[in-house]
Amino acid sequence: MEYNARIKQQDGVYLVSFPDFEHVNTYGETKEEALRNAHDALNGVLSVDFERGYVLPTPSPKRGRDGISVRVDPNIALAYQLRALREGQTQAAIAKRIGISYQAYQKLENPRKCNPTVKTLEKISRAFGKTLEVGFH
Repeated sequence: MEYNARIKQQDGVYLVSFPDFEHVNTYGETKEEALRNAHDALNGVLSVDFERGYVLPTPSPKRGRDGISVRVDPNIALAYQLRALREGQTQAAIAKRIGISYQAYQKLENPRKCNPTVKTLEKISRAFGKTLEVGFH
């Protein structure tokens, strides 16, 4: 999962903004620093927004030469995906369906504590009738 950002050089620094998150802006003295800061800013906001119960916006398309993609950390992306898959069912009901404890499932939906094994991800995918894809990009 990734979101598009715009980067532009202005007054000797690189400014980064996100079309899907108007309140997320950052900068860096070099392009590399600006990209690292953009990653940290996006993922920090998504962690906090998750705890507030916000729904992720659909990523807007990349536009122009100044468009870049910023990846969402896997633990944050997984927490949002699980919440969406749950569709109003209780965490306890899903935990029972998967065959794990309620407390273990709670951690999966918490970006700060999420650390599933591949076996747990396989159980989740079967329980929801989904295909698990794991890869390095």
